[in-house]
Amino acid sequence: MPRRWISAEAGLAELRIKEAFPPQPGKGELGVKVCAAALNFSDLLMIDDKYQVRPPRPFTPGQEIAGIVMSAGEGARHAVGDRVAGKLLWGGFASHAVLRDDMAISIGKASSFAEAAALPVVYTTAYVALTECTTVGKDEVVLVHAAAGGVGMASVQVAVARGAKVIASAGSEAKRQAALANGATWAIDPGVANWSARIKELTGGRGADVIVDPVGGDVTQESLRALALDGRLLIVGFASGEIPKIPANRLLLKRAAAIGVYWNHDTDAQMLVRVNERMSGDLASGAIRPVIDLRHGLEAVPAALADLAARKTLGKVIIEIGDDA
Repeated sequence: MPRRWISAEAGLAELRIKEAFPPQPGKGELGVKVCAAALNFSDLLMIDDKYQVRPPRPFTPGQEIAGIVMSAGEGARHAVGDRVAGKLLWGGFASHAVLRDDMAISIGKASSFAEAAALPVVYTTAYVALTECTTVGKDEVVLVHAAAGGVGMASVQVAVARGAKVIASAGSEAKRQAALANGATWAIDPGVANWSARIKELTGGRGADVIVDPVGGDVTQESLRALALDGRLLIVGFASGEIPKIPANRLLLKRAAAIGVYWNHDTDAQMLVRVNERMSGDLASGAIRPVIDLRHGLEAVPAALADLAARKTLGKVIIEIGDDA
């Protein structure tokens, strides 16, 4: 019998796995056998009722999947048997899910389901940040916070692919080494006092041209000190749980910009076409390659989410589900 994780009350401890019939696709939708599902910090926030999207309970968390189309609704472009990946609003931590056809990405047999599941959210976000919200130039310096996490590692790879020099900020030596292995030029420890001074030192006093910030809180405040003249601070998220108040005088004095990184399929269709073209090209050339922390079995979801919350993960956390994974 197909199964899915259910969040009936806030908190990871309240997750329960239950048997459930596969959901049926409607018009423009696909019924997908989930072979791999990816984890995001937004899953944790959604489960805790702290995310901007608050589904009615009980609901099944999980926003990224890859798998095989088992049924297709009227008007769908994809057909039964197609290999697809895509972003859901929720519903991914299950053996079967319904995916909007216009949010489905076709995947070739050369890519594993685990690799494909890593693309729809974090790599799309990295490309939107670094090629749409701003355009990173060759030899610019990009500081990436949480550089060994999902969005962080994707941002390192995307920035390097555009010819930038990357400073990776990560909280352990293993994570810093992973970022360096994926193309970063330098790595720093954000746990040391006044780490922004190290950014200035590495850049000859100039600072970082672009900062990718998925953390928020005190990290954002210190990042303002690390920005170069005409720098761009990209606000990606608030993994720290703290939404910072940005002092406008710091932006004024550096002629800098704080830019929110946001996208969705309903309002940004043309932008996402451009992003998918860049992503597909970089994936084919080997310029990007997802770094995966692989977990096995649908039962692994709560433990994997707990590790993500505790910053014990490296790269993108993927749950393999089923025999076809």
